[in-house]
Order: sequence, then structure tokens, then C-alpha cells
Amino acid sequence: MDDSRRVSSDRIGRADPRYRELTRRGVNRAYLGAPDYVRLVASTGQVVEAVQDAVREGARIGIRSGGHCLEGFVDDPSVRALIDTSAMTGVHHDPARGAFAVAAGSTLGEVYRRLHRGWGLVLPAGQYPEVGVGGHVVGGAFGFLHRQHGLAVDHLDAVEVVVVDDGKTARSLVATRAPDDPHRDLFWAHTGGGGGNFGIVTRCWFRSPGVTGSDPHGLLPRAPDQVLVFRAGWRWDGLDPDSFVRLAGNFGRWAEQHSAPDDPACALFALLLLLPKPAGHVEVKGLAIGPRAEELVADHLAALEADVGAPATRATERLDWLDFALRPFPELFASAAPGALKVKDALLRRPFTDEQLRAAYPWLSGEHGPPRGVMGMATYGGRVNAVAPDATAYPARAAILDIACNTGWADAAQGEASLAWVRGLYGALFASTGGAPVPGPSYDGALINHPDSDHLDPSRNRSGVPWAELYYQGNLPRLRCIKARYDPANLFRHRMSIEPASNEP
Repeated sequence: MDDSRRVSSDRIGRADPRYRELTRRGVNRAYLGAPDYVRLVASTGQVVEAVQDAVREGARIGIRSGGHCLEGFVDDPSVRALIDTSAMTGVHHDPARGAFAVAAGSTLGEVYRRLHRGWGLVLPAGQYPEVGVGGHVVGGAFGFLHRQHGLAVDHLDAVEVVVVDDGKTARSLVATRAPDDPHRDLFWAHTGGGGGNFGIVTRCWFRSPGVTGSDPHGLLPRAPDQVLVFRAGWRWDGLDPDSFVRLAGNFGRWAEQHSAPDDPACALFALLLLLPKPAGHVEVKGLAIGPRAEELVADHLAALEADVGAPATRATERLDWLDFALRPFPELFASAAPGALKVKDALLRRPFTDEQLRAAYPWLSGEHGPPRGVMGMATYGGRVNAVAPDATAYPARAAILDIACNTGWADAAQGEASLAWVRGLYGALFASTGGAPVPGPSYDGALINHPDSDHLDPSRNRSGVPWAELYYQGNLPRLRCIKARYDPANLFRHRMSIEPASNEP
């Protein structure tokens, strides 16, 4: 059944029993908005209508898909009209376009399930199955399979967007990868330009580059039959500063040695979780795919053990791909339930130096007070780096690691201390570049899907590099011109949105 027949797209105001749930379903409870109303939309036509009404009223627009924005862009006090696309769901093969159509409100879990059961395929996208497609894909979208297959945007073939022209008229248009498409610039902007910048995404079409023929079974990568999941842990009581530095350094060096696009070890993804000392251990977990999976895992763990010692715990299990994709590392994503949080990430072109890791150690061991979070390091590169930095709006095509310093709190009274802790750890890591991962020989900036508003604050980002250059690098001027063309009144904006160019060429 067409969802638009089941959802009326009425204004859901504060007196409506649905209002609280719809305005409180964002994952980061550090921010709570109070819009005048919510429009729960289920079709592109309803989105056009909702946008037009908001423009006519002069109401600031907020956009929500899965609700996993890490900053307060949607839950901004200035947002008066919240347009919620979560009812826009569905995944199907579109023979007219020779691609798979995915509605913006679909979750990654739904995408994985439908592609796998229908055609035995996979879209290399995010790790958490509850994330919504609408905001996730247009920021780049990496996950467990990116080293083998690249980012989700590398498989994007077209996007449907509701925009507002200079006459303040809302309309929908489809922008495609085709070189002669008059809206190809808008398509390009959605291959990493971030959500909420140019309009409202209502649908995406996916087809891998270079694919020929019309058989839907060949339009995207084949899903793995199984994955070999592994976990290993080292006890904190066996880690002094030297062995801590060696373990984290070994992980970084392995990533540096095995991040070329065609390296066979790209069939392995690993995440090193440098949990704080009160947790009792640090751990690595990940998965490997293919006939050499066991060998890849053994070689990876052997590299981590060098001059450190064998892990105290070690386990592997084989899982069907879909079972894993729908319930990946339950212990890791148990923390994804709504709560207040702060995530500060960066992309590394080179491993952290021993000096940087030694600077991080006291924050995790408790020398600066009780640790209030975790530092993670994830393998990156592979097929992600087979694409030129300007071929998509996503520019970070030379990274070997994605790192994140995370904290969370349930009690508001703990918020200030938690923020001070995570900012202290991150600042220690990037002290030599003014507290930010400045693009250059060592760093490849940061991910707009993991926005960090601290980069707007000159007291925390002392690098002299504006926040937008950290995220978009050399693609920023083109993105600003596209913004000026498709959102000339800057109606789709938030605290870290792209500013339109003042004079479009």
C-alpha cells in the first residue's frame, strides 16, 4: 500500500499525543527542540506541500529522517516546522532507471534486508541498522564493508530532492549521475555534501559505477555468504603506558600497511576500542570475509600482539551476513539508545605518533580524573581511496583510520564534566595542529556525518582553518556555488550548513 494514503501529513502540534514522541526521537538528548508543529510526510508530494507551507509562513524548517544527527541541527530552538520523513519507506528495483530506489525514511536495516532477500545484494553503508537513509547517505556513509566496496555515495546513481527556487516555490526534481543531466551538480553535491544543505532528500537510487546490463542481480555488490566475526581483549592491569602505546601504534601501522584499494586485507574491518581503565580491558573487534577470513584475522591479531603480548580473551564466530548486519556487535550498539552524548572524530592519513598516544593515555587511565568515555580507532581506506577527492563531494580519499573520542551522560549534572573530558582527550591528540585534524600530510579532515560544533569555536579550533574546510576541503567552493543555485534564500540551514556563494559563477 502507498504510505501516503495512510499518513495525512496534518500539522502535529503540541496538543497532539504524537508530538512528544516525534520531537523526542532524536538520538542525542543533549538537544531537545520545541517546533510549532511536525509534518509527518509519506510522499514526495507531501514534502513539497509541507515545505511550501513553511516558506509561505516564514517558518524555519528542520528535517528529520532516522533521528541520528549528533548535533542539535534538527532540535534547534529556531526550528518552527519539523518535517519528518520517517514514514517514507520502501526499497524496490526500478527498471526504468536500472537501479534500486530507496525512500529517504528507510532504515539501513530495511535496506540490507530487502536487498539481501530479494536479490542477494548489499549496499556498503553504515553500521547501525536503525540509521535513516535520508541523512546518512548524502554525508558519505561508511560501514563494515567500505574497505571492500567503497562508500554508499560511490554507488549513488540519482537522488530526488525537494528544493525551493528564487521565487520561493517548492518543487521536486531528480538529479542523476549522467554527464548531460542539467542537475548533475546537485547530484554531485549529494555525494558527500551533507544532509539539510540543499533541500529535502525524498529518494535515492543506487547502481554501482561501471555496471552494464539490466539484470537487477548485478546492479550492486554481491552480499557475503558469511562473515567471520572476531573479538579480542587485553586487560588494563597488563598495560602500562609503553604497552598501551605499542598496542594502539600496532593497530595504526597495520592500517597504514593494508589500506591500498586492492590490498587483500581490505576484506577485514577492525575497530580498536580503547576503553577507559575502569572498564578493565581494551578490545579489538571486527569481521573478515571470504575464503581467507581466518588467515586475515590471525595475521591482524598477530600484528597487534607484537611487543605487547597475546590478548587475555579471544573469540571468533561465523554468522550469516544478514544476521550480522541486522544485529552487529550488540554490546557495541547497546549505547545507541537515546541519551546525551558528544562525538569528536577525525580521519588520519598516518598513524598517531607515539607522542600523541602517550598524551591520550592519562585521559583513559584516570590521571586527569575519572574517565568519562572511550576512544575508538577504525580501519579505513581500501576502495574508499580508489576515488578521486573531487569525483564526489566527499573529499577524504586518503585516510587509513577513522578515530573518535566519545562521551555520554544520563544525568544533566554530569554533562559539563563529560564534555571537559572528551575535549581534553581530543585536544591532547591534536595539540600540534591547534586542536583540529587539519587536512594535510597527517590528517584528512573530519566526517560531516559526525559533525562536531566545537570546530566553530576558535577557543577549541585554534588551527586557523575554518570548520567547513575541515569537512569539505577543496570541494567547498563548488558546494557553495551549488548551494547558491538551488537554495538561493538559504532556507535549508543549520549551525554547520554550507553557506551559499555570494556570486555564483
